[in-house]
Amino acid sequence: MHTLAAYETLGFFGRDPWWLVLLKAVFCFAFLVGTVLIAIVWERKVVAWMQLRIGPNRHGPWGLLQSLADGIKLALKEDLVVTGADKVVYVLAPIVAAIPAFMAFAVIPFGPADNEVSIFGTRTPLQLTDLPIALLYILATASVGIYGIVLAGWSSGSTYPLLGGIRSSAQMISYEIAMGLSFAAVFIYSGSMSTSEIVASQQPTWFAVLLPVSFIVYVIAMVGETNRAPFDLPEAEGELVGGFNTEYSSLKFAMFMLAEYVNMVTVSAVASTLFLGGWRAPWPISTFWEGANHGWWPMLWIVLKIQLLLFFFIWLRGTLPRLRYDQFMKLGWKVLIPVSLVWLVMVASVRALRNEGYDFANVVLYVGAPIAAVLLLALVWDLVRRKPAAEQPAEPAAFDPMAGGYPVPPLPGQELPPVPRRRSRAPQLQDALNGADHSEGS
Repeated sequence: MHTLAAYETLGFFGRDPWWLVLLKAVFCFAFLVGTVLIAIVWERKVVAWMQLRIGPNRHGPWGLLQSLADGIKLALKEDLVVTGADKVVYVLAPIVAAIPAFMAFAVIPFGPADNEVSIFGTRTPLQLTDLPIALLYILATASVGIYGIVLAGWSSGSTYPLLGGIRSSAQMISYEIAMGLSFAAVFIYSGSMSTSEIVASQQPTWFAVLLPVSFIVYVIAMVGETNRAPFDLPEAEGELVGGFNTEYSSLKFAMFMLAEYVNMVTVSAVASTLFLGGWRAPWPISTFWEGANHGWWPMLWIVLKIQLLLFFFIWLRGTLPRLRYDQFMKLGWKVLIPVSLVWLVMVASVRALRNEGYDFANVVLYVGAPIAAVLLLALVWDLVRRKPAAEQPAEPAAFDPMAGGYPVPPLPGQELPPVPRRRSRAPQLQDALNGADHSEGS
């Protein structure tokens, strides 16, 4: 049934005339750029409000034109190309980072795919295009965008940008796995990888309610994928000066900033599509207003959901400090991926039992009983195991300040040996001065 429904949904695409396809593409581009301009001002205003500051208030009414002022400022800065850089890759890296961020937005649905809306007399779905493997397309374009950051760090010919690029590649590998596993649970529950069909299958309950663990894992992974605080390790100015974009200026630096904010909008739109009902109206509104999910109104709901998730990004930046790199990797590999794997097995088991016709009570028994048994065994093991005896603190080793032939600092528990000092000459100097004063007085 899901497969037939997906084919019916996809049948509405590929029928638009060329001018309408071009118009939709321009709209997606304009929507992303306009949302980025709003998000930059909004971020600075919200963070200023959180920190009890005024924020932008000079450019335009209430500082609303601050984004345009920042763009003009960056465009007028001197465009430098460092001497040791690989110039071709150095110039292409910002473009490689920005273009995939725009491409991923092509499969985001703004409304139902049943030709309800007419644009200049032509019935069309409110979506640029859709694919049977639309979510794989999103994952592929997101992965390509990270190459821009990696190549920017490598091509700069500098140490700190290279470290930032290496961090970005490790970040992509660890958090793309968790993101893909959260997608897999959605595939299993919806029976499709098409974005329009996934939205259609979230009726009447959103997947954020049915798949809460997948939603939480995706939200954490999307913050890591966009290099936003508290996961902005590739550009950690406290330790890497500016990270991968240290050697960039002017419009090239602006391209990286644009790519970051466009990625924020894209992952927020993906989260809204997969877990928050997409273009569907929230629950209280959809119960008493039948037309909320028809016509042009769906565009309002998905834009509001995107803005709420953007506010979540800003809230994190104004609240949490940056993680250490080892904490960041531990969260990805030791927490998110194992939790996602266990949750995916549970979701697959529940769906298989439901497809076989088992009722809810039996599903809970067959899936919940093994999990409860494992948790009980873990609790018993934790209670009965012997706690290791407290080790006696070892005597601190003698400290050699010239170990290896060069000065070294003391380790924890070691103390510096007393430094031999000559006697203070202050009393002698005071006596001399007093004697001199006495001789002058006489």
